[in-house]
Amino acid sequence: MAVIDELFDKMLGSGASDLHLSEGQPPKLRLHGEVVPITEFGLLERERFRGILREILDEKRWNVFEERGDMDFAYAYESKARFRANYNKQYAGYGAVFRTIPSKILTLEDLGAPEVLKTFGTYNSGLCLVTGPTGSGKSTTLAGVIDHINSNQARHILTIEEPIEFVHPIKRSTIVQREVGIDTRSFADGLKATSRQDLDVLLVGEMRDLETIALAVSAAETGTLVFGTLHTNSAIKTVDRIIDVFPSDQQNAIRQTLAVSLKAVCAQLLLKRKGGKGRIAAHEIMVQTLAMSNTIREGKNTMLTQIIMSNRSIGMQLMDDCIEGYLQKGLIDGEEAFMKALEKDRFRQYAPKGME
Repeated sequence: MAVIDELFDKMLGSGASDLHLSEGQPPKLRLHGEVVPITEFGLLERERFRGILREILDEKRWNVFEERGDMDFAYAYESKARFRANYNKQYAGYGAVFRTIPSKILTLEDLGAPEVLKTFGTYNSGLCLVTGPTGSGKSTTLAGVIDHINSNQARHILTIEEPIEFVHPIKRSTIVQREVGIDTRSFADGLKATSRQDLDVLLVGEMRDLETIALAVSAAETGTLVFGTLHTNSAIKTVDRIIDVFPSDQQNAIRQTLAVSLKAVCAQLLLKRKGGKGRIAAHEIMVQTLAMSNTIREGKNTMLTQIIMSNRSIGMQLMDDCIEGYLQKGLIDGEEAFMKALEKDRFRQYAPKGME
C-alpha cells in the first residue's frame, strides 16, 4: 500500500473533510472545522515527503508542478473516494491539501438546502451564483443544483472545472465535463468555445478574473443559463464584486447587464454545530425581482438588504436571519453565531471574552 493511501484511510476513517501536508510538520486533519495533527505519523521530512507526493502524480505532471510551483488535480483512491488535491511550494518546502469529494452526489434534499435552490435550474438563461469563502461547500451545493436539473430536465449541460470534482452520470440531461489544464487551457479559453456548442446550461467552476467574469456574463446575457462561484459572503458584496472587477468606464454598462441577467445569488457559510459534531450550512438568498433589478441598475446596492427582507415569502433570506434561526433552534451556540455573523452587533451578547 502506498504511504499516501494510509493517510487517506486515516482521513476517511475519522470523517475528516481535509488532509493537510506540510514539509517539516506532521500530517493534519480538519475535523469538524478544527485542524488536528496525526502525531503518530511523524514529521514529513523533505525526501520522505517528496516520495509521498510523487506516488499519485505521473512524471509529466510532476515536472509541471516542479516548474510552476502549484498543481490542482482530482485523485480517485480505488473505489473508496475521490479527492480534490492541491500541491504547492512554500517557504518551508513542499505542501499539499486534499479535500474529500463525496462519492455520491448529494441531492439538494440530502444537503438540507433551501427549497428555493431548486428554482435556480428552471431559468432559461441568466446568471446564478453560489458564493462563499474557501471550504464553505460551494461546489457541493452547485453539484446538487446540476444534479436536480439532470434528474428533472432534458438539457445540454457543460461544466468547466479545475479540477473536475463531482462526476455526473447521464440521467435526463446530456452532460459534458471539461477540466482546465487537461481539456482546455483556461476557464476563459473554455468559455470562448461555448458559443459553438449549443448549450442550455453552463457551470464555470471559478470566476476569478475579469476575462472569465466578462465571458460568463456575456453567455448569460445571450441565452445560456450560467452557474458560477465567487469568494464573497453576501448577496450585496457579490454584486459589488462583479461590478468592481470591471474598469470604471465599463461599470455602468455591466450594471445595466446585471440588472437583467443576474437571476439569483446564494451566499453560503459553514458553521460548527453545537457540541462540535459536524457542520451546518447557512445561506443568504437573493432572487431576481423587478425591485432588485431596478436597484442594481440605479447603483443603489445598499438597498438590496431591504429588498431581501421584504421578500421572505418567495424564499429570500439574509445570512444573519438564517444564523439567528439556527441559534434559536439550538443547532449552533452563541459564540459561533457571533463569529460568523455579518453584523456582529446583533449577536454581541454572545461574543467571546475580550471581543465584547
